[in-house]
Amino acid sequence: MSAITAADINKLRQATGAGMLDCRKALTETNGDFEAAIDWLRKQGQKIAAKRSDREAKEGVVIAQTTADHKTGIAISVSCETDFVSKNADFVAFAQVIADAAIANNVKSVEELLESSANGVKVSEIINDKLAQIGEKIGVSKFERIDADYVASYIHGAYRMGVLVGLSAESEEVGKDIAMQIAAMNPLAIDPASIAEDVVARERAIVTEQISMDPKMAGKPAEMIAKIAEGKLNAFFKENTLLAQPFVKDAGKSVADYISGVNKDLKVVSFKRVALG
Repeated sequence: MSAITAADINKLRQATGAGMLDCRKALTETNGDFEAAIDWLRKQGQKIAAKRSDREAKEGVVIAQTTADHKTGIAISVSCETDFVSKNADFVAFAQVIADAAIANNVKSVEELLESSANGVKVSEIINDKLAQIGEKIGVSKFERIDADYVASYIHGAYRMGVLVGLSAESEEVGKDIAMQIAAMNPLAIDPASIAEDVVARERAIVTEQISMDPKMAGKPAEMIAKIAEGKLNAFFKENTLLAQPFVKDAGKSVADYISGVNKDLKVVSFKRVALG
């Protein structure tokens, strides 16, 4: 059996980020074979992942970015278990490597992302190596993508939220402002027509029941109750649809008013908001 030296252990540690004791054991188990030791550590990482599958990973980092031509945007959440890890600059850089791989490989799902490569190494292996290094459950927990004539991206709150906005034409100013609006106000959809029918039906049923239970409405005709319900539903749309919301930078106008004031032909075609948790 080959003698395991401190230099060997340190070399493996530098290459993998694993702990000194883990590196010593990996080299011992593989009779000093460096590449085999790396594989051994990765296999240990997979075992750690299995053991930690029931752990909650609610902390992490959100990265939102676009391609150089702003035609595609990707937002991902790379999760971990503790804020101690998520606030570490090394973990942020790790998440950025994954986001860069998503952009570089033009992926369309988490599954494609995990199979893609960064610097010649499969993303799933990069994640597994990091898991072995830090000893927490980590992974890509959320993935969103937008393709449009122009996509803007925005990262809010120390990498705790990312927003993508798809526009019908290039406008860096509007893209940034609308992304900040979405981060702050969390709209459900662009406009009432964009809200899922089941969400609208549920909200209509709730407000109708609330009105019917009001003692002042006892004996009132169904037509009157339905009319009041529609009024409350319109208030719901104003609060929860992007274009109808008051613009955060000027509450005296709606988001739709703001956009048309910059360019009357400019449209928001889609948006995605990714937050931790």
